[in-house]
Amino acid sequence: MSSSQRKSASVASTDGAIERPVPAGSNATAFGSDVVAETLRALDIPYIALNPGASYRGLHDSLVNYLGNERPQMLLCLHEESAIAIAHGYAKVTGRAMATAVHSNVGLMHATMAIFNAWCDRMPVIVLGATGPVDAPHRRPWIDWIHTARDQGALVRGYTKWDDQPASPAAAREAVLRAAWIANTAPRGPVYVNLDAEMQEAKLPEPLPPVETGRFVPQAVSAAPAALIEQAADALSAAKRPVILAGRVSRNVESWNARVALAETINARVVTDLKIGASFPTDHPLHVAAPGTLLPVPEALEAIAAADVILSLDWVDLAGTLNAAKASGALASGKVIQVSIDHHLHNGWSMDYQALPPVDLFLAGDPDQTVPALLEHLGGPRSPSVVTAPARVLPRLPDGPLTVEHLALGLRQAVGERVVSLTHLPLSWNGAWWPFRHPLDYLGGDGGGGVGGGPGISVGAALALRDLALKDLGRLPIAICGDGDFLMGVTALWTAAHYRIPLLLVVANNRSFFNDELHQERVARMRNRPVENRWIGQRISDPDIDLASLARAQGAQAFGPVETQADLAASFAKAIEAVQNGAVAVVDVRVEPGYAPAMTAAMSRKS
Repeated sequence: MSSSQRKSASVASTDGAIERPVPAGSNATAFGSDVVAETLRALDIPYIALNPGASYRGLHDSLVNYLGNERPQMLLCLHEESAIAIAHGYAKVTGRAMATAVHSNVGLMHATMAIFNAWCDRMPVIVLGATGPVDAPHRRPWIDWIHTARDQGALVRGYTKWDDQPASPAAAREAVLRAAWIANTAPRGPVYVNLDAEMQEAKLPEPLPPVETGRFVPQAVSAAPAALIEQAADALSAAKRPVILAGRVSRNVESWNARVALAETINARVVTDLKIGASFPTDHPLHVAAPGTLLPVPEALEAIAAADVILSLDWVDLAGTLNAAKASGALASGKVIQVSIDHHLHNGWSMDYQALPPVDLFLAGDPDQTVPALLEHLGGPRSPSVVTAPARVLPRLPDGPLTVEHLALGLRQAVGERVVSLTHLPLSWNGAWWPFRHPLDYLGGDGGGGVGGGPGISVGAALALRDLALKDLGRLPIAICGDGDFLMGVTALWTAAHYRIPLLLVVANNRSFFNDELHQERVARMRNRPVENRWIGQRISDPDIDLASLARAQGAQAFGPVETQADLAASFAKAIEAVQNGAVAVVDVRVEPGYAPAMTAAMSRKS
């Protein structure tokens, strides 16, 4: 099937997947929840992922019978954690928040892990919740009482940017406008708005005056002062061994090109990280070694230790990285320049801000805004030089039990020249296996280390990539998840199948919560106890779980278990064809337990 035919099939299947309501006739704004719904549309929010609940039945009706289930379109999810994860993944591609809705306090409790993931990943999500009538006499017996909380926002206040519980339709409109503005303003993050059920269902005493939405969600740009930009540019210009730590940045191609141009202008070595999305081409001559998940690999730590100027572009855990570099060799008296506005989110509940780093020059600004300003002072090129990527020569691995490296190389061979977005990678991944040459080549981790986020985040990312594909920017979305991650989040695939969101999900199935096997081995060694017992309470076997059947139960096409290199190639070819025809495909690959050497070494240093 040609790319144009695939696009036509995608458009047709997308249109057919929309649940079209019976027209409701007269459609004037009549209820409190209608005001919330029309505000979401005025903000041009395309989707609202939800698991239904009676506490927001008023809003549900408004989305269907007032808006016609269009802009935002509902995305039904089988679990609240999936709903938030899908919005998280959507934001990873677009940088913009879509909406979610969760049922009362109980739905919010289900959603908390995914909200924490989005918080740690600094991704915008608008979470709408609800409560039974705040006015006690209006509560139904039993059910409205157990679904009403005095301060529901307290459940997530430690890991949201802002929350509110508006008491009127006018206040609800303002709350949704403010929520969208705060969520989408850097440093980005999730927000929570709790809607009183009675307010939603009450008739409007009179229409609200129109509002100019754009005036209430102004773009707020965080730029460092010009004098500090000049100081930083002078230090970088004079540096003999500069290093750039390319951290949390956007998926914007112009910003990507600016980072490459900056590195080339000052001849800086560049270090990247698998915890976040692709931030610099990993096969560029200035990139140091392969990106890692925990601490940078030894070659990168050595470059950091030898640097005379270190430019951190909102690097995750700057202090931990500097300390690891010092441990690997005598840290030179290097000047540290930090570019970040992340301090605006630091609070007393979550320690996700990491240790306090030593900084010589702090530029309080968004890296995407700061890098072009530095280039301007340095007189460097506005675009990078054209670097010819090395020829793709993939090694032939020895036959035998499959490893994650077999999986990676087999998948690269099956993908061929297709343009791919890796929406998720497992802890066992080695950054050297797959080069990143575009900001959408890899979208980063789950943020908070919450097992189970991979499938939902990947569905949301695939949704955004599907929408981009309709604008001639087609990419094949591929998620590689561990079996534990897959098992906790598998029902998110039903939403992808139902709404015709193409996605390839490969399970690196080692039949174990293997990360914890290594932890138990380290504890046993420290206590001089048998390391042979590390598997107890960790192995997912006897019986082995039929992951392919679980995927088929969600409406996906599934292949496996795959246990040989020959079957690997054939299964990947069939799965990719299915995804290109608009399906969700899952390949269960039985791999040997184990991590890439750099990952194992990083875990040892951490302990």
